[in-house]
Amino acid sequence: MAARLVRRCCWRHFAAFVSAPSAATAALLVPPGKVPMPRALPQAPLALFHTSSPPDWADGFSVKEQVDDGRNPEYKVIGELIETATSPQELFQLSELHELNSNHASLIITQISRLASEKKLETENIVRDERFQQLIGIMDSQISQVWNNTLVNLLKSLYSLGVPSSRREMQSVEQEVLWRLRRLTFRQLASLAEFLAIRQGKDNKLLNEVIKKLELRWTELEGTRTVVTLMGKVGHVSPVLMDRLEDKALELAEHFNPDETRKILLALAYQNRRCVPLLRALSYHLLQKHAELSLSILLDLVFAYGKLNFHQPQVFQKIASDLQPHVPAMAPMEVTRCTRSFALLKWLSLPLFEAITQYALDNPKQLSVAHLCGIILSFARLNFQPSGSEDFFNMVHEELQGQLGSLEPQMLTELVWSLCVLQQARAPYLQRVLAPEFHAHIRGDQSLKAQNLQLKLIHINAAAKLENPDYKGPFLPPELLSTVPLASERVTQLQSCLREALTGLLGSQDNGRFDVRTLYGWHIDAEMVVTSENKPLPVKDFAAPHLLRAEGTKPLPPGARRVAFLRWEFPNFSNRSKELLGRYAMARRHVQAAGFLVVDVPHYEFLELKLERQRTAYLRDKLHKVMAKDMAS
Repeated sequence: MAARLVRRCCWRHFAAFVSAPSAATAALLVPPGKVPMPRALPQAPLALFHTSSPPDWADGFSVKEQVDDGRNPEYKVIGELIETATSPQELFQLSELHELNSNHASLIITQISRLASEKKLETENIVRDERFQQLIGIMDSQISQVWNNTLVNLLKSLYSLGVPSSRREMQSVEQEVLWRLRRLTFRQLASLAEFLAIRQGKDNKLLNEVIKKLELRWTELEGTRTVVTLMGKVGHVSPVLMDRLEDKALELAEHFNPDETRKILLALAYQNRRCVPLLRALSYHLLQKHAELSLSILLDLVFAYGKLNFHQPQVFQKIASDLQPHVPAMAPMEVTRCTRSFALLKWLSLPLFEAITQYALDNPKQLSVAHLCGIILSFARLNFQPSGSEDFFNMVHEELQGQLGSLEPQMLTELVWSLCVLQQARAPYLQRVLAPEFHAHIRGDQSLKAQNLQLKLIHINAAAKLENPDYKGPFLPPELLSTVPLASERVTQLQSCLREALTGLLGSQDNGRFDVRTLYGWHIDAEMVVTSENKPLPVKDFAAPHLLRAEGTKPLPPGARRVAFLRWEFPNFSNRSKELLGRYAMARRHVQAAGFLVVDVPHYEFLELKLERQRTAYLRDKLHKVMAKDMAS
């Protein structure tokens, strides 16, 4: 108590001491001939000294704070009026009624831009308004005094309102921002980069400078939201920045919620960045932390995994099981997107695809031809035959009847090819794509798209000859079959090892052919002719109707059979299964239908054998089993 009384007395004497010298100093500053008039000290500060009891000496600065607070009310009122304005006209009236500084003018311009965007107003009339021009003039006259955050918002607002970049005031704002980049916070830089990347494009000079600063200051990056935003909106502009963002995202992986995980995966997918450590981390935390995911997130996740060709079986199983209950309520576009994504991943979930089949049967009129084609293409890629295939394909044929003419040649070819894979191609489909006028435009076309189209037409032609005995034509002309595009694939380990083992099995080069190109558009790794006692014969002596150019003329001896060795690589199978994808299942069927006994050489069996003699013995054993099975049948 005594200490407080002493301190109050000290403040009283200090106030008197301050007032006396002030009066004396005022008298000294009066020019000669003038009589100084005594002036009373302001009452507010004295009242403050006499009534307050400051807890420590820092309260000696409260006089200055009180003076500042005396100015702030007007500024605060103007700021509140700007924030609560509901139309540009109110803001223009505000500029007429009050004297504004550069900050207020900038805030008004920003608010006008926001209202114009929300209410979808014509910005041209706003920019031409004389009052708007006055606001720009006030802002430009004191541009260096505009606060940093206000300046960043001002620049974005001017861009949004369509103020020409050639205007001096616009260039002044851009230059001011450029000068202040080092003083802007990382969040402000990120916000500006996001806006410029969307509105101005990657060639914008200011955007390039902002990105350089982000690249240098990436360690300041905090919070998952900023990481997600920069990866999705700015990462494609700067690969260097994207590398930094991926590192930061890996560090924060466990803190992302499902929506943020979805956005990161989509950003990686759209930019084709297959960052395996980040994908693994996101997948792990997705499984560990998030039990339930919404339909939109599930669809985006499976799309991103498919686009990146990243296989994570546990995640796929979760997505498939979570999607299945949603199927009956899905829109047709969502169903098509779901099936295509899983087909891209080569992941066949029987319960999910059966649910999709039932959806198609229950909603045939809601599915457009494009949606139906998308489902069929996906089923064909995975070689999926629905349990109720007869009902499903009857519905498909009924819906497609009369609609084939509306499809583009590329889509029609893909559709008929997929129906051939599923063994559901009827004569009207085959006749339409094998007709001369349909494929006339691709002759002589060396583009990759035309070559792929030609190869699929050859496969369709093979299906018509080998699997549709009732089909009478038309067929592709021989000159089109003889120009089968060459497969430009690198030699795999399985391919080289198989050839070495087959050389030992055949005993002589005359007893076999390697890398055989057939009229059916399929390649056979090796073929041989064997007697009923499994003894090889020189293949060049016998007629070979499957070749583009026949070498021999003799028919096969009684009991002799042609044998084809077909290797199956890892990508030829569905994900984590031993079931061939649709394309390769059709190839195997066609080779069998062409009169061959097929010896399958899957990678998961053959590459397990390390010695050549083991591999030769394996092939000989497989050959004997195939011959024995054929004789038994």
